[in-house]
Amino acid sequence: MRHELLFEIGTEEIPAGYIMPALSQLEKILGDRLTALALPYSSLRTAATPRRLAISVSGLAARQPDRKEEILGPPKKAAFDQNGQPTQAAIGFAKTRGIAVEALQIAATPKGEYLMVRVEEIGRQTTELLADLLPEVVASLNFPKSMRWGTGRASFARPIQWLLAVYGGKTVSFSMDAITSGNTTLGHRFMASGPFPAACFTDYVDTLRTAQVMVDPQERRAAVLAEITRAARQAGGTILADDELVDTVCNLVEKPFALCGAFEERFLALPREVLITSMREHQKYFAVVDGAGKLMPHFIAVNNTDTRDARLAADGHQRVIRARLEDAFFFFKEDQRRSLEDRVEDLSGVIFQHKLGTMLDKTRRVTALAGLLARRLAPKHLAQTERAARLAKADLLTDMVGEFPTLQGAIGKDYALLNGETPEVATAIREHYLPVRAGGQLPSSIPGALVGIADRLDSITGCFGIGQVPTGTTDPFGLRRLSLGLLHIIKAMGFSLSLAEFVEEALSLYGDKLTIPQAEAHRNVLEFIKGRFSNDLTGQGIPAEAVEAVTSVSFDDPLDCQRRINALMAISSQEAFAILAGAFKRVINIIKDNQETSVQPALFSEAAEQKLQAAYLAAHLEATPLLEASEYEKAMAVILKMKEPVDSFFTEVMVMVEDEQVRANRLNLLTAIARLFLQIGDFSKMTGNYSA
Repeated sequence: MRHELLFEIGTEEIPAGYIMPALSQLEKILGDRLTALALPYSSLRTAATPRRLAISVSGLAARQPDRKEEILGPPKKAAFDQNGQPTQAAIGFAKTRGIAVEALQIAATPKGEYLMVRVEEIGRQTTELLADLLPEVVASLNFPKSMRWGTGRASFARPIQWLLAVYGGKTVSFSMDAITSGNTTLGHRFMASGPFPAACFTDYVDTLRTAQVMVDPQERRAAVLAEITRAARQAGGTILADDELVDTVCNLVEKPFALCGAFEERFLALPREVLITSMREHQKYFAVVDGAGKLMPHFIAVNNTDTRDARLAADGHQRVIRARLEDAFFFFKEDQRRSLEDRVEDLSGVIFQHKLGTMLDKTRRVTALAGLLARRLAPKHLAQTERAARLAKADLLTDMVGEFPTLQGAIGKDYALLNGETPEVATAIREHYLPVRAGGQLPSSIPGALVGIADRLDSITGCFGIGQVPTGTTDPFGLRRLSLGLLHIIKAMGFSLSLAEFVEEALSLYGDKLTIPQAEAHRNVLEFIKGRFSNDLTGQGIPAEAVEAVTSVSFDDPLDCQRRINALMAISSQEAFAILAGAFKRVINIIKDNQETSVQPALFSEAAEQKLQAAYLAAHLEATPLLEASEYEKAMAVILKMKEPVDSFFTEVMVMVEDEQVRANRLNLLTAIARLFLQIGDFSKMTGNYSA
């Protein structure tokens, strides 16, 4: 027989950012524990508000199955002496299993005869198991910060106020500190507190909805969107899209009630990002825009309770936001007293990393490296790139960034324009931080991309140069994120560059600050970035064999690597490729360390080797200009023509003959062929059949 388990942890208000991770933990921990207890179930459903975490387990078995197990002990020869009397080994085994020595049995195994005991364990009732399990699940939940309260020993994100635990319509009784589980939940703190009984998940959701609580996060999120849209419409505008803020607000309320407030139009003189951030970061207010996307002097606040007097409630919010905007306005005016250029030298007082110097040191290195990149990749943008690199970190010293750290770069752009810098320089100051997160917006301008590459290379090489490298569990400087951002910028901008060259340049700019030998740091950085490149592509569904086939041969120009991988994938589904890849594996195994490629046709004695030599020369002549032009897919089509000559060669020709000259000549021919193939990748690592 199977029943539903409904479990709710009722608390004081949990921080919004804790809720969804906690729900994921709750689902995984409970699911894993039930599986470990051999209690089958049908499905798990979760729900949450700031005051509760809940989970339902449907189709949960009423008891564990009975279990029969045969447990082997010591070998028979070690269990009995020459007189057939049990030794200490047999006595000890029987004692640990709680049976008499006479009850032990002998089992024949492939390794010989062993003592054996049959154990029959009667399955326990689920209600009995849950009474022990549920407190353990609560204690297993982890939060960024936990607390203890009162005289209790329990630790949780916020004080636990009640516990609902019902299985099959009956209460699962247990206690945690002074709280005893029951079959009731509480409604909205102010509008319908309760308590209210609940026996199953559907009943629980409906009961709480009546009690002014939307416990389903998706239902509550939809209600938030509907409320803020309605409130913005009252002001004649629409909500500035902000999914992240919607998610946050959704976990700040149990039921949303939105209202529209206003602020003085003079505050619209503030930079757009400042206005949005002032409302968003401190108050969790939504900005309102008109049909042209321009900010309006309005905001939308979301309350947890309905209000009798909307105007009075709006006035309260307006007083708060007015104070915030007055502060921002003051910071903005004070910041205008000095230009970004005037602040650059003061970066000497800001530490980048205590072993790697100040932000002024970093600025000088990034400016030099960005200039080198611009000269190589985009000479027309050299002046704008170097200027943007010099000013890129200056806004860290502004009052505005001091108040709103998330505005670094955005404030730099606004202030640069006010200082008379060109739009290209201003845009690059903002964009050099992009992408901020995985899958985030990338730079759209060449100077912004170049400064972003230089900034990331400086940070990555500096950390590796002093031994501050990521481990399996820690990455305090975010080097994985920086490396992925670097690779994504290179790909998006279509930059063809030598990572080895610019990593070397970046390391050299540190001078004597590095504590790791430069050659070692150089090697480690390239290997690290290659690892991120490979993981990124396999994460996108590209077979690991295809990535390995290319990166194992060379990893220097990420764009070129991507093109070669694409070429392999495009042609790998053909039957001929699988045959050629298998043959190439034999080539690699045979030539081993042979490096010579000079071939003497006079030493040919077999038609198959003459045919292979001719096919190689033709393929080399046709493929070389294609390879030089990075036309790898076309080059692959040419190389694929060698499938039959290579196959025939291995069928008809013995390479490792006794005649040393003939053997060397055949090895040299295969080595020359391998060199041609390896200009795209090591086919021997890619024997699967893939679709393009």
